[in-house]
Amino acid sequence: MTSKQPTARRSTCLALKRVYAPPAAGDGTRILVDRLWPRGLRKDRAKVDIWLKDIAPSDALRRRVHADPDAWDVFEVDYARELGREPAASAAQSLLERIRQGPVTLLYAARDEARNNASVLKRWLKAQRARAPRQRQVAATRRARGKKAKPSKG
Repeated sequence: MTSKQPTARRSTCLALKRVYAPPAAGDGTRILVDRLWPRGLRKDRAKVDIWLKDIAPSDALRRRVHADPDAWDVFEVDYARELGREPAASAAQSLLERIRQGPVTLLYAARDEARNNASVLKRWLKAQRARAPRQRQVAATRRARGKKAKPSKG
């Protein structure tokens, strides 16, 4: 038995952390998922591996939720919708691939540890990953059905 963990076990590690918290050895790839650079944080101290601005909520959506924090449920729905459109969709695919490669920590600057874009993004990513095996299974079933002999015409 080798000391390496199976790929499936390694790829399930997706964590959240405030960007102001000190980096840890187990963070894996540290990805900042905010559109704006965190206030008062020098880039050399942040230890950010990747800054995915495109995956962050749009400026309009970010401003709207800051103006009305009670509209959090609407923010979650609208942000999920944005994640399905460009440029966020490409950034999300890149992030999903990165997660398959090993541990990832999503970094955010918000003070609220429960209500921030990274927490919404994490739930969305988990849903996408759960949906992927079913989509592959449906595609395989369709291909198998398509390979069956078709009745001849006439």
